[in-house]
Amino acid sequence: MTAKDPRPRGAQRIADDLRAEIESGAIEPGEKLPTTRELVAKYEVTGETVRQAILRLKNAGLVTSRQGGGVYARDRPPLKRLGIQRYDKAKWRDSDEVAFIADRVASGREFNRSDQTQTVSRVPATREIAAALGIPEGSEVYARARLVKEKGQPTHTLTSYYRPSHVEGTRLVDPTPGPAGKGGGFRVFYELGLEPDHMTEELRARMPTPAEIEQLELPPGEPVVILKRTTYTADETVIEYALGVHAASRFSWSYSFQMPDSARDQAERQES
Repeated sequence: MTAKDPRPRGAQRIADDLRAEIESGAIEPGEKLPTTRELVAKYEVTGETVRQAILRLKNAGLVTSRQGGGVYARDRPPLKRLGIQRYDKAKWRDSDEVAFIADRVASGREFNRSDQTQTVSRVPATREIAAALGIPEGSEVYARARLVKEKGQPTHTLTSYYRPSHVEGTRLVDPTPGPAGKGGGFRVFYELGLEPDHMTEELRARMPTPAEIEQLELPPGEPVVILKRTTYTADETVIEYALGVHAASRFSWSYSFQMPDSARDQAERQES
C-alpha cells in the first residue's frame, strides 16, 4: 500500500513537484508539462489551483507558454559562468574572448559584442570602493557600468571602478557598446604595463532591490548573486574593483582548479 502524501493539496505542492521533475530531468528541457486536466485529476484540486501552481513556475523562470497551447519546461539551460578559466590570459591577451563571451562559448550559445552596453562616469568613491582601491574615501573614480543581455534578456550587471590615473584617455572610458576594444578591459591594462596577474572574487546571494528587479527583469521572488572582484598586478597594485549583480536562475557557476597541498608546498620550500 502506497503511503499517503501528508502535504496539503495546493498550488505550492504541485509547483514543488513539477519543479523537482524539471530540475531532475524527469521533465526534459522543451518538454510539455502535464495538462491542467491531468493535474486536476492527479492532485484532486481545482483548475484554478493548477493555474496558480503554473504561475509560480513561470515566475521562477522554469516554464513558458507556447502559442497553440501548453506549458513547457524552458529549453535553454542556465549560462555556464566559468570561474578561473574565463580569465585565461590566452583568451583576452592573445585573442579577443573577453569574460562574458568566454561564458557564452563554454555554454555553446551565440553572442554579439553589443550584448554588453555601458555607461561611464566619474563618481566619488564610497568607503568600500576606496578601501578596495587603496585611496581616500570620496576621491573621484571612474565607474564603468555594464549591462549584459542574452537574446534581449538581461543576465547581469557589472560595474568596474578604476583610478583615473590608470584609465584616463583609454578605451575603458569609452561608452561605446561592447567590450573595450580587442581583448576588453584586461587587454587595456596589459597594454598600459599594468598586466592583470591575480584576483579575488567574493560571492553572496540576497534578494534584489526594486531597481535591480526592473533592470534585470526579474520574476517575483528571484534572488540575485552578488559578485565582488578585485584585480591585482603582480606587485599587488589594485587596478580594478568590480561589483556584479547576476540573476540567480540565469547562471550556473563552474569552477575547476588544482587542489592545494600546503604541507607539500611547505616541505618543498624547506628543502630548497
